Order: sequence, then C-alpha cells, then structure tokens
Amino acid sequence: MSWMFLRDLLSGVNQYSTGIGRIWLAVVFIFRLLVYMVAAEHVWKDEQKEFECNIRQPGCENVCFDYFFPVSQVRLWALQLIMVSTPSLLVVLHVAYREGREQRHRKKLYASPGVMDGGLWYTYLFSLIVKISFEIGFLVLFYKLYGGFSVPYLVKCALKPCPNTVDCFISKPTEKSIFILFLVLTSCLCILLNCTELSFLVFKSTVKCFVQQHPKRFKSSLCECHNLRYDDCGRIGGPLLFRNLNSDSTISPVQQAEAKLLCFTRANGIPKGGPRATECSGQDSN
Repeated sequence: MSWMFLRDLLSGVNQYSTGIGRIWLAVVFIFRLLVYMVAAEHVWKDEQKEFECNIRQPGCENVCFDYFFPVSQVRLWALQLIMVSTPSLLVVLHVAYREGREQRHRKKLYASPGVMDGGLWYTYLFSLIVKISFEIGFLVLFYKLYGGFSVPYLVKCALKPCPNTVDCFISKPTEKSIFILFLVLTSCLCILLNCTELSFLVFKSTVKCFVQQHPKRFKSSLCECHNLRYDDCGRIGGPLLFRNLNSDSTISPVQQAEAKLLCFTRANGIPKGGPRATECSGQDSN
C-alpha cells in the first residue's frame, strides 16, 4: 500500500484546519504513519511463520494463531489510520463543492470557499466527532480482541486438531508490546487534540453568537439622542459610525463598543456646551 497517497490527500486539509487541527495532522504523520511505515510493519513481518507451538501436529499452529490473532495487530493499526484520517477529507470535498458552485453560478457566493462558516463549520465539526468515535472504537476493539494492550510471550492452546493443550510462543513479544503501548498513547493524544479542537470551535461559535445578539440590547441603551454622530463621541478614524440611531444602518460590534467607551469617557468630563451626560452615556444600573 502506498501511504504517500494518503499523506498527499491529508496535506490539502492543512490549509482549512485550525491550529489544533494542524497539530493533530502532524501527530498522525510523524508519530503514527511514519512509525508504522519505518518500524512497526517490520516488527510484525512474517508473524505467523514465527508463531511456534511445541508440537508438530499439522494444522495445530494455524488454528491456534487464528484463535489468538483473529486480525493481525499491525493490519488493525493500518485500518485505524485510514479510518481516522478519512473524515478530514470531508472538509476538502465541501470546499471543492463551494468552488464548483461558484463556477456554475459565475459569481462570488462566498467571501472565501475555505472560510469556516455556515455549512463548512458543521462539516468540520462532524468530521471531528467521527474521528473521535473511530479512535475510541478502535481502542475498545483492540482491547476486546487481544485481551489488553500487551503481547504475552506464551499462550496455551487446546483447540482441534491439537491432540492436547500445547504451548505456543509469540515472537518478539516485548517489542510488540512497546509498539502497541505507543499506539495507545498516540491514539489518546489524538483524542485529546480532537476534543480540544471541538470544544474550541463550539466555544468560539457561542461567543460569536453572543456578540451578534448583544448589539440589539446595546443599541437601545447606547444613546437616546436622535442625531448623535460618531464625531460627537470622538473620531477614531474612518466613516461616520452612524447618522441616526433610529436608522436601519448596520453597526459593527467593535465600532459600537468603541463608541460606548468614548461616550462614557466624555460623560465623565464633557466639555462646556456639549450634550448632556445622560444623552450620550446610556449607562444602566447593570
């Protein structure tokens, strides 16, 4: 299998990921994919041939090996890598869909197809949930199949066609146990990164929604004068903030916060002949 193909596909996800997502991608490449390609694949090479039992009964070793290793540990590791990496491609496909939609309509439909908002935000969130589910699911599966995360050096088998209970020896059990422990630790690290990124995105979205809803209360309590200009509370630069508070003009939250701060400052030391403090401060008891 060419792992470079998977690496090239995932590299495209980097430009649409958050900082935590890029760390996760680096962990997958360096501590999982690279370790698998360079070392782990060679440790489990010819594992069935190196599985030996203290009897030469035809078929006994094959039956015992199949019982204790229903799925090769290294192949299960490879399957886990593929499954936890695939959901990230949903983000790339969604961005490609946006770009294709703009080409069909021949106009700008998005500020940028790669900006994480709207449907793309939900796609990214869904991919994180799927990755976390796969990681936890494979860890549980690994534990159930092999009875833990360590490889014993001796197993006892009493299955037919073995004439009696025989001792079977697994090759390189200590080395395999170390790699399996490394696999579990990196999986836990990836789960932690995915959970952190998920929490960060939800928190960021919650704050954004709060900021968008806050001006509705802020606009009514900022000023009660009808023709207050941005210059009346101090110019910070750029166009007038608003010409009339009763107009339908949109005001950015940052500009409103600046205007409120300036109005409050002017209210404490308003110049002679200026508007009344209560007109501009708009301060409530809370």
